[in-house]
Amino acid sequence: MFRHPARRQLLGAGLGLAGAAVLPDLPSAAENWPSRPVRLLIPFPPGQATDTILRYLADELSKRWPQRIVVENRAGGAGVVGMEAGARSTPDGYTLIASTSGTNGINPSIIPNLPYDALRDFTYITTVFTVPLMIVAHPRFAPNTVPELIAAAQADPGGINYGSGGPGTSQHLSAEMFASRGGVKLTHVPYKGSGPAMADLIAGNIPMMFDSVASALPHVQGGRIKAVAVTSAMRAPQLPAVPAIAETLPGYEAIGWGGLCVPAAAPREVVERINADVIGMLRDPRIAARMLELGGTAAPQTLEAATIFVAGEIQKWGAVAQAAGVKLEG
Repeated sequence: MFRHPARRQLLGAGLGLAGAAVLPDLPSAAENWPSRPVRLLIPFPPGQATDTILRYLADELSKRWPQRIVVENRAGGAGVVGMEAGARSTPDGYTLIASTSGTNGINPSIIPNLPYDALRDFTYITTVFTVPLMIVAHPRFAPNTVPELIAAAQADPGGINYGSGGPGTSQHLSAEMFASRGGVKLTHVPYKGSGPAMADLIAGNIPMMFDSVASALPHVQGGRIKAVAVTSAMRAPQLPAVPAIAETLPGYEAIGWGGLCVPAAAPREVVERINADVIGMLRDPRIAARMLELGGTAAPQTLEAATIFVAGEIQKWGAVAQAAGVKLEG
């Protein structure tokens, strides 16, 4: 059973409101916030989809808040280094943390000694964006559709290699879920990041890989690789002609996502202020359109929906990792 940190914080917020009724002159926690720069901790190096899109959001928020957001990249250990630093930071609302499908959805199930609890140690503000992955292949790879790929894999069990950005990544587990749902066996070729895997795909050293739409799209548009299918439940707005895997394998869905969270004990009023400001921006057509250009789709949520979403992601990817026997050293 998943624990929901928001419940404890709601109780705390209720006590705070009761105190305010007795002492009406006390300022609310959010009244003077932010009175100094706010740090945004991103647990990956610059250039990835999470970094690119959340930097854009940080710039837009900095135009609206009286203080700027300062982005700090804290990379290492599949995002573990940055997430642990975020979990241990002072819970005063001045440290925002980028939550992602990998660090908060997948890591809890594949890293035995994870130094943070994805549900207990954070309060989730909202998912900021979602981004589908897609199956991309070298132009010389014969299958052009999901049914053709499944047929080829059935004819040669384990004979088709696919690349990924590394063991336990969303690319890897999306492929494992595809193989399980399709009843086929594929051979995983892990790389140290999606960049080296993409370079080998373009060179023809591997026939296919799963990669995010955000990073693979320029190569598809340039004709260096071909798109076979997207992993979202529906077709991606950036690639309306490319079918979804779910059109062949009903119920298949695997999306990458990035969001915002804070340490679990952050003041509830500040958390609500951040949520209101961020989802207001995500509903702005100009900002939503820019996110599409960057490869993501704006995905505003309430505080409660954000926590439920992360819990569901942990459950989904935990089942995939268990079935595929995926574990990483913590």
